[in-house]
Amino acid sequence: GLPVEAVTQARAFVRSMRQHARSPGDPDEDAHADRRHVEKVAVQAGNVTTEFARTLLNGISEEGRALVFRQQARVLWRRLQRHPTSERRTLVERAPEFRSWALCELICKESIKAAADNADRARELADLALLIADLTPGEASWRWRLQGYAWAHVGNARRVGGDLPGAEEAFSRAGEIWKAGAPGDPGLLDEAQVLSLEASLRTIQGRLPEAATLLDLALAATPNPLRPNLLINKARLLEWAGDYESALETLEGAAPQVLQQGDPRLLFMLRHNCASNLMHLGRYAEAEALLPEIQSLAVQFNNELDGVRLHWLKGRIAAGLGKLEEALVALSQVRAEFAARGTSYDSALATLELAVLYLERGRTWEVKTLARQMAPIFHAQGVHREALAALKLFCEAAEKEAATIELARRVTEYLYRAQHNPSLRFEELR
Repeated sequence: GLPVEAVTQARAFVRSMRQHARSPGDPDEDAHADRRHVEKVAVQAGNVTTEFARTLLNGISEEGRALVFRQQARVLWRRLQRHPTSERRTLVERAPEFRSWALCELICKESIKAAADNADRARELADLALLIADLTPGEASWRWRLQGYAWAHVGNARRVGGDLPGAEEAFSRAGEIWKAGAPGDPGLLDEAQVLSLEASLRTIQGRLPEAATLLDLALAATPNPLRPNLLINKARLLEWAGDYESALETLEGAAPQVLQQGDPRLLFMLRHNCASNLMHLGRYAEAEALLPEIQSLAVQFNNELDGVRLHWLKGRIAAGLGKLEEALVALSQVRAEFAARGTSYDSALATLELAVLYLERGRTWEVKTLARQMAPIFHAQGVHREALAALKLFCEAAEKEAATIELARRVTEYLYRAQHNPSLRFEELR
């Protein structure tokens, strides 16, 4: 219903965006020309639609420039990748074309990808992104915002590498300058990403209420492509809190978005976590029905730890379905694998689940043997004091051949929930 002239002007305006890309805060005359063009088109659209057209076209202006910069960033990143890691910082310092907010954003994403299997590479990329943020031109507030974004990714890389004090320091710096730079950001950088990364740190620190609050804030910052990830993370917190029904409901709510995105890794996490919660709720047959799809997805990644955890899930489901021999074989293999990897907490959980099966068959002497084999766990890092106290209680009972199925199950449930909540006491589950 708009005049032909207005549509023609609007199309010309959109085409012009590619020719006049600029960073936020740049003192560029093109910005004034853009606004004059917006006013011209808005007036031609008529008085009734003037404000709508003005708002829409100003939005297109920012999005158009962002699109151009993000396309250029991919080219710049390919250029940087041709050089050894040791030379990339020098290139960024010497060549102005690499001082791009979009390149910083892209390298931050690459850091997150690398964090899945290489903490050192994740940190190296995050540090490079921070350097670019420090050198990016524009107003100070915009540079602060970009630096805050990069610092959050530095913190995430440090977390993945096990440097929790360093991660805490990075997120503290990120929070301060991210907020200070808010007025300079026209909405280009994803706040949900920053909140989600900090939530991951709070989770591993055992500060679950803070992590949950951060995830809720991140979800409120939607719509964004991160929403399915955020919902899966929220479901994981609910599972660790023992609220399996709510966790399952959250995962079911995330399913349509995960399927729409078509990310196999995300779908693997969704299905695996659904099966885990169904198992906790005693719905073993439903959990078993998901195993073929989970197995098919796991094969695509060829990740050994994923394979171990999938085998663990199979063993636990088999135990719930009364397939004791199958469960004994699976859990014995999983326990040995975790022990070999030095994953003490998971090794303790698998040992206790195995103990339940032996107790159900009245094989108390084998439970005593398992308890004695737990000795290294009491000297391992990563097992907090309250968990050790619960394990000691079980081991003492097993040594006297007085351990019961009920005690083994209670300690198992406690360890599962206390892994990310070290303040939880065993007595609270009575």
